[in-house]
Amino acid sequence: MIVVISGFLLVGCFFALLAAIGVVRMPDIYCRMHSATKAGAFGSALILIAVMLAHPTPRVLIECMAILIFFYITAPVGAHLVGRICYRTKLPFWKPGKK
Repeated sequence: MIVVISGFLLVGCFFALLAAIGVVRMPDIYCRMHSATKAGAFGSALILIAVMLAHPTPRVLIECMAILIFFYITAPVGAHLVGRICYRTKLPFWKPGKK
């Protein structure tokens, strides 16, 4: 069981790292927002699954599920609002070949 939990933690941390790198390396706000929400949400979900497997008590399960539901409801809405504000203020899109 410890191998499965460790696997979930490592993969979750990898996706969280990918999200952080994506925020730093992506060329414009639209790409950054996408990498932060997709990879960040998936990494968080894997880490919370590892916590649920490591401590299978009802309280931990309920708290982790509540965090997951809250995160998957708020992250896309927040990203959508940021993208909408950037679009309405006419923030330029990234064009390939341009830095």
